[in-house]
Parts: sequence; C-alpha cells; structure tokens
Amino acid sequence: MSVDVQLRFDREAITEFSKANREPAWFLEKRLAGLKAAGELPLPALEKTKIDKWNIDQFEPFQTSASVSAATELDDVVKAQIDANAVKSLIVQKNASAVFHAAADELKSKGVIFTDLATALREHGDLVQKYLLNVVAYDEHKLTALHTAVVNGGVFLYVPKNVELDVPLQAVFEVAGDNALLCPHVLILAEANSKVTYVDTYVSGEGRNMVANSIVEVYVGPGASVQVASVRSLSKDVHDYTFRRATVDRDGKMEWILGEMNDGNTVANNTTILKGTASSAETKTVSVGTGDQRQNLTSQVQHIGTHSESDMVSKAVMTGEATTILNGITKIEKGAEKANGEQAENILMLSEKARGDANPILLIDEDDVKAGHAASVGRVSEESIYYLMSRGIDRQEAERLIILGFLEPVVAEIPIDEVKNRLRQALERKLG
Repeated sequence: MSVDVQLRFDREAITEFSKANREPAWFLEKRLAGLKAAGELPLPALEKTKIDKWNIDQFEPFQTSASVSAATELDDVVKAQIDANAVKSLIVQKNASAVFHAAADELKSKGVIFTDLATALREHGDLVQKYLLNVVAYDEHKLTALHTAVVNGGVFLYVPKNVELDVPLQAVFEVAGDNALLCPHVLILAEANSKVTYVDTYVSGEGRNMVANSIVEVYVGPGASVQVASVRSLSKDVHDYTFRRATVDRDGKMEWILGEMNDGNTVANNTTILKGTASSAETKTVSVGTGDQRQNLTSQVQHIGTHSESDMVSKAVMTGEATTILNGITKIEKGAEKANGEQAENILMLSEKARGDANPILLIDEDDVKAGHAASVGRVSEESIYYLMSRGIDRQEAERLIILGFLEPVVAEIPIDEVKNRLRQALERKLG
C-alpha cells in the first residue's frame, strides 16, 4: 500500500494547509519531503520499548479551532495553567490553531520575537529557514519525518545579543477531539550573552485516539543562558512523542526542567550538544507512571567542547502496572579535554507489578575528563516511614510526604507559580 492510502492525510491536504497559512515555498517542500520519508524510514530504536503497536500516524492533522480575544475566554483546561487576569507574554495553541497570543510591550522594544510558528514563517522566513530542522533532522526516523510533514503550529522565540529577559515567556498546547493531532515545533534562538526562560505545558480535553508529536530546537549562543521548563499532563487517550535538542556555544548554559505527568504512553528524548569551550547543561526530569502506561524517557548530553560540564538528574515514581525506562547517556567525544559529566537516575517503586529500569550510560573517548553516574531502584524506606509515624503522622500520609519530598527538588525549579502548582496537583492526582 502507498503512504497516502495508509494515512488519513496526503500531499493534497498538506499542500492545502500550507497554502492556507501562506507558508513559504521552501517549507512546503520540506513538508512533502517529510511525507515521502515517513513512508520509507523506520521507527526510532528505543531501549526495551516497542512502539510499533502504538498510534503513530492515525490522526487528522489539521483540525482547526477559533481564536479568542482574551485569556479569560480560553478553555478551562488551559486557564488552569495560567493567571488569566494577568497575562503578559503567552501563546496558546489548540490542535492546528494558534488561538491566543499576547506579548509584553518590552519584548518588541528590545527586539525580541515571540510569536507562533505560522506567523514567523510569513514574517521572519529567512531567519526561520536558517535554523529550523537543523539540530533535529527531518529524516532521522519515521516520527521526525511525520512531524515535518504535518507540523501544525508551534512557537518561534528569538532573543537578540545582550538582551536579558527577567520574566518567563509561556506557551500552552492543547489537544482535543477524536483523532486530533497536536504537532507543534518550538524554535528558540538566543544570541550571544542573552538570557531567557521559556515555559510550556501540554494538556488535553475530551477526545479519543489523539496524538502529540512535538520537536523543540534550541540554539544557545556564546555566553547566553536559556532555561526551558515543560510540563506534560496529557490524558490516557493521547500517545505522546517529543524530541528536544539544544546546541550550546562557548560559555553558554542550557537548563531543562521537565515534568512528565502524562497518563498515556510516552516517548521523550532530551539531548544537549555542548559544542563550545566551557559550555554547560543541566537536565532535571520528574515522572510518575500509573495504570498500565509505558514511558521511555531519555536524557543525553554530548560533550564536544573542552571544559564543558553537564549534570542530569531523573526521578520517577512507579505505581500500578506501569513501566518506565529512564536512560541517561553522557557522551564525551575525543578532544573534549577537562569535560565533566555527571548523571543520576532514581526510581521509587510503589507497586510490585510496576517496572522501572534505570540505565546510566557513559561513553568516553577522551582520557583527561571526569564522569560519574548513580542509579537506584527501590521502595519507600521503612525507617523513614517509622520516623514520621513516631511523630504522630499516619502511614499513608507519611508515604505521601516521602514521595513528594523525593520529587520536590525538581518540581521546585519550575519558574512559573501557576505551572508549578499544577504540577504538584498532577503529582497528587497520579499518586492517588
């Protein structure tokens, strides 16, 4: 069977959507190349996880939604992530539509571009073309090819040289409706000595057989500092695939803070490439597995520059019959002298039927470096429970406090209070 027969969309549908959004010709060409590649490429090879039976491409990618003029008119599931009465810089996407956009006046005065991807393609096409799908190639595997073919929104954030932003910029992505697709592409460019924090959340409304397939590309210039926080709270009816990648120049710093709170099956790969001398990266991930969900979560850092440093921390809590694979990969290339890479994966088991695998991997091709890893899979300490119970706390509450304390070092790093509070609520919900 041809690709067009297998899928719920074809060249004509992709071309029609592209023209309706007034996209440049080069981007339509990229879309069609992605469609062709999707019919030829294999799925990504994942450690101990088979996804060939998951929903990969059975969706209707271009379901649109009406825009709103005020944040107070957004769907309740979105308003729960924001302060609707004090919105400054926010982009909201629902399925294939950017339904709300607000940008603080200071952004424009400083030369910052913060807009949805469709607008960026029309108004800043040359800049977008220079960077889009460079650090994540469209033809890496079937999922990146599909993403390229049917990308239906996203965010473009550009911060000029020497500009520092103190207030986080926020986006909320919502998927809702039967067979709906959420396929945003987030592109962040931070020029030399700039500083920015970007926060997004992924939520879902009612619907069945939904898919999220997202890519995040970050370019950190010399001496720049970028912080990206992302919390995903998609329902059991959503298969979620996300690929995040950053490249960091000399003296640049990249920080990831990730909350994987989905109820459905999830694949996430988070990679930072430390290209420049004295570049650095921190990655902090927290996840909770419930029911029969399957998660494959990979954090990876590639050291190329000398004196580069990385630190990865992943924490997971497992309940029910869930399975989570935590992969931590530190790769130090030949010539990356004085590099230092540390990582730790910790899994707390709350059920005998759950499965959690912590896989720390060090790949070192240079002698003059430091590298270390730690991994643990275990249950809640009976001594800790006894200690709390001896002070008048019942066993159930003692367990809850220990679990939340185990995850709090990551949760506390979320830079927007509304998102941080929602993450804590999601933890409470998933842990019962």
